[in-house]
Amino acid sequence: MLYLSTRGHPDRKRFCDILLEGLAPDGGLYLPEHYPQIDDAALTRLRKAYHEQGYAELAFQILSLYIDDIPAADLKRLCEKTYTAEVFGTGEIVPLRHLEDGLWLEALSNGPTLAFKDMAMQLLGNLFEYELGRRGAELNILGATSGDTGSAAEYAMRGKQGVRVFMTSPHGRMSAFQQAQMFSLQDENIHNIAIEGVFDDCQDIVKAVSNDLAFKRKYKIGTVNSINWARLLAQVVYYFAGYVQATESNDQKVSFTVPSGNFGNVCAGHVARMMGLPIDRLVVATNENDVLDEFFRTGVYRVRGSA
Repeated sequence: MLYLSTRGHPDRKRFCDILLEGLAPDGGLYLPEHYPQIDDAALTRLRKAYHEQGYAELAFQILSLYIDDIPAADLKRLCEKTYTAEVFGTGEIVPLRHLEDGLWLEALSNGPTLAFKDMAMQLLGNLFEYELGRRGAELNILGATSGDTGSAAEYAMRGKQGVRVFMTSPHGRMSAFQQAQMFSLQDENIHNIAIEGVFDDCQDIVKAVSNDLAFKRKYKIGTVNSINWARLLAQVVYYFAGYVQATESNDQKVSFTVPSGNFGNVCAGHVARMMGLPIDRLVVATNENDVLDEFFRTGVYRVRGSA
C-alpha cells in the first residue's frame, strides 16, 4: 500500500515512512491510494475474528490491509501488546452497552487517560518505538492539545525508547483534570509547553514546523495529531468493533453518532464506510467548538481568535 498527499505531491510513500513523517512535504495529509474493500465474506471473517479472538485480532486484520512494510507476525504482536484488558480495563476493549431498542453506547474511554484517543495513541506509541528501533533512529514529537490529545499521547509515549514528546497547550484553557494528567508526569521524555492563546494557536505552531522541511528533518520532528494517518487508521477499527457487536448479520445497517470537534473521530467512521462497512448515517454532535460545523453549513472557515 502506498500513500499520497492530498495536495498532489508526486511522491508515494509506504506506511512506516508516513508514520514518522506526519504531514507530506507540500503540507498535505497522507492518505492511501485506495481504500481496501470489505465484501460480505471479508466482513464475516472480521465478525468471527472479533467474537472468537478479540479486539486485537480485529485490529490486526484491518491494519494489515493498509500496512505491508511491517512483518505480519510483528504487527500482530504490536496489536496484542496494545489492546489488553490490563490497559483498557476489559477484554472487550470497546464494550457495547444496550440502552434501549435500537440504541447502543460504545465505550471508548476505558484507556489510561479515560479519553477515546487512547484507542489510537496506545498503538501509536508501540508503533513508534518499534519502527524507531528497527531504524536505530529517534523522533521528537511536536503536538498540540486542548486536553485529551495531549494526555493520551503523553501516557502512550512515556518511557518509550527513541521518542521525546513536546506538547503545546493553551495556557489556562484546559480542564483541571487533564492539566493534572499532563503536568504531573515526570518522565524524562515528556515535555509540556503552555502557549498564550487558544488551541488553534498551538496547532498553527505544529503545522508551521511540519511545513519547514529543513527544520523538521534536522530535528527529526513527528506528529501525533489527526494529521498523522496512523492515528486515524487505528480509530477505524472501533467502528468495525461497534458494528459487529450491534448486529447479527451483514445486511443490517447502523448509524453512529459521534461527538467531534475537529472531525478526526468521525472521519475514521467515514473511512470505515468507504471500505464497505454497512453504515447508514454518521451524525456529528458538536458544542461551541463548532468551526467545522459552521464551515459545512455556511461555506465559511472562520478561525477563532486568541481572545
